[in-house]
Amino acid sequence: MANMKTVLITGVLGGIGSQLAKTFKENKYKVIGLDIRTAPTPNCDQFYRFDLHQYCSDPVYKKEMEAIFEQEIPELFLLINNAAVQLLASVDELRLEDWNQTLNVNLTGPLMLSQFFLSRLEKSLGSIINIASIHHQLTKKRFVAYASSKSALVGLTKAMSVDLQGRVRVNAISPAAIDTQMLRDGFNNDEAKVQLLNELHPSQRIGKPQEVSQLALLLAEDKLGFINGANLNIDGGISNVLKDLE
Repeated sequence: MANMKTVLITGVLGGIGSQLAKTFKENKYKVIGLDIRTAPTPNCDQFYRFDLHQYCSDPVYKKEMEAIFEQEIPELFLLINNAAVQLLASVDELRLEDWNQTLNVNLTGPLMLSQFFLSRLEKSLGSIINIASIHHQLTKKRFVAYASSKSALVGLTKAMSVDLQGRVRVNAISPAAIDTQMLRDGFNNDEAKVQLLNELHPSQRIGKPQEVSQLALLLAEDKLGFINGANLNIDGGISNVLKDLE
């Protein structure tokens, strides 16, 4: 176990998070998972229930969790900041508490975890991968908080890559629509709507969680070590589409 590379994945129980865990586990990584929910996690070697919002807003909780991490996670090769919240509201109805929670989970949390694990990542010549979103550049109504947080996460990725030069690589992945239960729930599991979404993409389909996880695996490995401060869109070509009147 000592020779295995260790990856820490936040939001490990989500559609993308669980696939990240599976892919890295299959590739002989030691997988440590964090999530606000608890559930069986067959692809995690270690799992901790963890509230990113509380970690950013409650100094006592932060200290408690960091004491656990200090003892239980002595080495780290890769940090994947995948956890996110998506609280929808228009500008005129957006509540400050929802805005703050969104920024804490989607932006401040990734920074603070990066700070905490920095010395371990540097020692292992490792890297950080932030899971951003197509919403960093293309968004929809009522996604004000979410789109702002993901845009800032891409900015944070670039700034950290410069600030940590020669120490730790930092990259981002920005998926478009990925076929997860969360996405299907958003369409009330209406298969016809999912099919329409497929057809909007030049690829004629939406993405699969394993495509995101395979990209993360490639980014983590030394073979692509010159990729640093990048934001890689994985979007089936949708960001090239300009809709015209029928």
